[in-house]
Amino acid sequence: MRKIFLILSYIFTVLSIVFTALPFDTLAFIPIGLATICLVITFIKSDVNFRVWPKRLFIVTYLCAAVVVVKTAFFKDEVAVDQQFEQQKIETKQEAKQELEELEGLE
Repeated sequence: MRKIFLILSYIFTVLSIVFTALPFDTLAFIPIGLATICLVITFIKSDVNFRVWPKRLFIVTYLCAAVVVVKTAFFKDEVAVDQQFEQQKIETKQEAKQELEELEGLE
């Protein structure tokens, strides 16, 4: 029983690291919460001598949670308008119109 929860803890901890690194914002709390639940069960089921890995995984999940909170609170996602791209798009439309007018004039 302990090994199953320890394996689940590893899986959810890795998923929480991945979700924390990717821009999923608060969606990363799902694997963090599941990892914490599995780690609590693993910690309770373990003997005193075998609680080293659950403690380390606790630290990793808490760090992931802290990173997600900081990313959500302090870093805002903003969409910036690329003026150069917009200008190129307008110029391309004008050039296409001119080419069509020249083709119509040749016929």
